[in-house]
Amino acid sequence: KYRGEVTLASALANSLNTIAAQLVMEVGPGEVIKLARRLGIESDLQSNASIALGTSEVTLVELTSAYAPFMNGGYKATPHIIRRISTADGKVLYENTYDNPPRVLEPNIVSMMNGMMMRVITEGTGKNARIPGWPAAGKSGTTQSFRDALFVGYTSNLTTGVWFGNDDGKSMKKVTGGGLPAKAWGEFMTAAHAGLSPSPLFGTANGDPLQDPARAAPQQGGDQLFDIISRTLDTDERPAGNGGEAVATDQTGAVPLDDGLIPPADVGGERQTGTRRTTLFDFLVGG
Repeated sequence: KYRGEVTLASALANSLNTIAAQLVMEVGPGEVIKLARRLGIESDLQSNASIALGTSEVTLVELTSAYAPFMNGGYKATPHIIRRISTADGKVLYENTYDNPPRVLEPNIVSMMNGMMMRVITEGTGKNARIPGWPAAGKSGTTQSFRDALFVGYTSNLTTGVWFGNDDGKSMKKVTGGGLPAKAWGEFMTAAHAGLSPSPLFGTANGDPLQDPARAAPQQGGDQLFDIISRTLDTDERPAGNGGEAVATDQTGAVPLDDGLIPPADVGGERQTGTRRTTLFDFLVGG
């Protein structure tokens, strides 16, 4: 049905594709691709309006890692498996450098997006992904003819992606991202957070969604959320910082965690100052 004018927050929560396509054309598909690259999407992306609907294919690990900056306060997370290779006598032959990531999103943008994506779970298509007692955010996705269904989301501790589909690409029986994937995501995350104390998402007050995400940061030239998003898409600045650690990184332009951000707690254990797991693989194996 036609809903008339809606906010971007409501459109995101309810997966209103026409609004997503309009936003892409407002800022330009090229700017969307540029931001996707900054967040870690390396697959081929086509510059068209339908990129907002997921018509350019990416891997699940790419998509999941691209959500991690919203969890950790704006720093890139590069998924990897091998952390270190050493000889029997302890000589290090290889050690990755994913421990000092570049900033890819400004804190105020992370705050706004967290408030918006929390609404996906609290009132939108991702209600099945709710985690008892935990603030969480994410997004559902369903491709044409129900060939793919997925839910990607995060808490202050962990970012996880779930995909449902057939190996041969055949359609499923009306499985949507807000259905089985969201339920599976919620059950996995509930188990993964057992024994941990809930903590709010970065930039949200007491774990509650921002009522007016557009006012979470100073603005220029109006108070529309689009103004902030378009300026974010257009910047590649990485402010210098000092001290701390972060989730993961690429090997260029790395800067330390700054702005007083608090690293996420380790999943399955208590928060420890100055230490935390740095890879998606670590989260999975508990190493």
